[in-house]
Amino acid sequence: MLHRSILRTTLCLLLLTPLWIPAAWAEADANDLKQMQTHLSDTSLTGGYTYAQQFFRVESYWNVASADLHLDYKFSPLMQNERSSITLYVNDTPVYSFRPKLADKPEQQLDVSVPASLLVNGVNSLSVQGHLETAAPAAQNACLPTDYRDSWLQIAKSSRIAVNYTIKPVSDSIRDFQLHFIGQDTVTNGLNAIAVMPDSTPTELEAATYVLSGFAKSNQVTDKPIPLVTYTSDLAKTKDALILLSSYDHLPAEVKAAIPAEDLTKKAILQLVVLNGHKILVITSANEALLIKAGRLGANQELLSQIDNPRKEVVDSTEVDTPAVTISRNVPLTETGDKLTGDRHREKAYFITLPGNRSIADASKMRINFRYARNLDFDRSLITILVNDTPIGSKKLTSELADGDHMDLTIPKSLNISGNFTVKAAFDLEMKNAGCITNEDQMPWAFIEKDSMLQLNTKDRTELLFNNYPYPLLRDGSYNQVTVVLPNSRDTYLYETLTNVFNLLGRYAQTNTGSIRYVEGGATADQLKGRQIIAIGSYKDNEVIAANNDKLYFKYDGSGQGIVSNEKMSIESGYGQRIGTLQLIDSPYEQGLGFLAITGSKPEYVYMASKLIGSEGSLWKVYGDGAVTDVDGNIQAFRFKKEASAAPSSALNNVLARRDVLGFMIAAGLVALLVILSLILMIRKYANRKRRDQR
Repeated sequence: MLHRSILRTTLCLLLLTPLWIPAAWAEADANDLKQMQTHLSDTSLTGGYTYAQQFFRVESYWNVASADLHLDYKFSPLMQNERSSITLYVNDTPVYSFRPKLADKPEQQLDVSVPASLLVNGVNSLSVQGHLETAAPAAQNACLPTDYRDSWLQIAKSSRIAVNYTIKPVSDSIRDFQLHFIGQDTVTNGLNAIAVMPDSTPTELEAATYVLSGFAKSNQVTDKPIPLVTYTSDLAKTKDALILLSSYDHLPAEVKAAIPAEDLTKKAILQLVVLNGHKILVITSANEALLIKAGRLGANQELLSQIDNPRKEVVDSTEVDTPAVTISRNVPLTETGDKLTGDRHREKAYFITLPGNRSIADASKMRINFRYARNLDFDRSLITILVNDTPIGSKKLTSELADGDHMDLTIPKSLNISGNFTVKAAFDLEMKNAGCITNEDQMPWAFIEKDSMLQLNTKDRTELLFNNYPYPLLRDGSYNQVTVVLPNSRDTYLYETLTNVFNLLGRYAQTNTGSIRYVEGGATADQLKGRQIIAIGSYKDNEVIAANNDKLYFKYDGSGQGIVSNEKMSIESGYGQRIGTLQLIDSPYEQGLGFLAITGSKPEYVYMASKLIGSEGSLWKVYGDGAVTDVDGNIQAFRFKKEASAAPSSALNNVLARRDVLGFMIAAGLVALLVILSLILMIRKYANRKRRDQR
């Protein structure tokens, strides 16, 4: 019998990061057939039996005509051709099998047609399963081990699956428009936008920002932001999905003509209209408060997905708020339980959401309940629990507990976890005499029970550092009383800056109930008191930045032409005029609040700085409380605030945080009290008896 082993490199961890990377979209023929390519990520498969899985999307409004898979791969030159094979699966259905061809070059290519009938709306899986052998048997029926180091197959990131499709037109429903607006093809090709009028008011910008935040959270193409732009008559010709937010008086004539004349002083409307052959969603009202409320409805993606009509009216009594975020809570890992099958190393990962400003505090615990097969080699089988890929505990599997085992673990404070994180259950399911038995896909197995639970205790991370971003702008998943101070003049760079800032903040915002205000560059102290501030612009066009120049880490020179050197960085005068900076300082207007300056001598450098906080892919490059970037892509980050000395740990606080210890102490105290009370009663009893005897 041949040695058999399985190593599944299940890429479900990609749920924490993008599951797919959309590539170029193209017209395929004159019949408006389109193509969306999804590139696979680099994948390595090793060992005798191997398995890897990746994912791609099919939108519900596509009419899929066909799909094609292109595979670029290379394999070990020691591979035994007649004893090695690869099978491709789409949604667990085999579509093609082949043997690696030995050639002068190990790099190989393969093109496979995938039946359209196998694809489903939403997430689809592409699996590569292989049997890789490098050693030939020395004799018939010989049992030989597989050399894991030499048995490998690598799939290159140039591999891709291309879906060919036509688009179903947008129906007369806001729900269907929403699906088109956030579709991967729409976002990838820049065919959507949220528009305001060129002379938009602070109220209109506020409402538009709520809408942008809501759609940014639903956007699955993480490297492509949803743009915030100014409206022009040509915009509807170039965008397949456009949202226009404006007060009724500011609407352009062609849009007003498409909306029935009515009194909008006591209501706001979300209305689909047709312009230049494209449907656009107009959000408007003559009432500022209701316009903002309609913007909050636009941020509530769950409600939008339920509107099956082309029009929705919003009045004072309309419920538009998203549910409040629960912070410290019991979190089930799985709703129905999860089964893992196959021998050797098997993993199941769980994604836990937590606001970016919250970190795990003391006494956070988890309980994992699980079962497993009895045909394991219990001398070598175990389970390991990992948090963010750091192991926090292991347990040996035993035959006696196979039908009902569990692990109780405390999450170490030293992990310093803040924001979203992962919990992974990793089983090593080893079998006896595994080298000389035929592998079976469903043997052995382990099952994680649905009552497995996390008990989360969290605390605020309130240091004004980019390490804790998006705090202080967001707190517990909501906008934290934010005021955006705009420059005196607006241009394309300003709206691109706002696009960057609020696409990333929108991804972190879990509710639509927070507050955002806009003011022009000459904001007063009263307008900024009690607010977290984002100041955008230069020394010359934003009076708030100029007024607080002495408090910035990267200050402007006396003329406001450029940024000068400081204790962390030497800056040449010409260089200081062509850099952008991010600076997170204490608010000069109220203690305990934050002031984010996105600044540079010209609008293009302000925009350049905003790109650092425009996506999760760039945010990791920023830390501390001050950062500089230039046109060559150089990024330097610094910490100017002094680190606060660690506060002495309070034994009382530690005890109060541990409910189990607190309960034990209360019980022990009650027992001690009963003992003391009993002693007092006994002493009184014998004292009374002694007095009677003396009489």
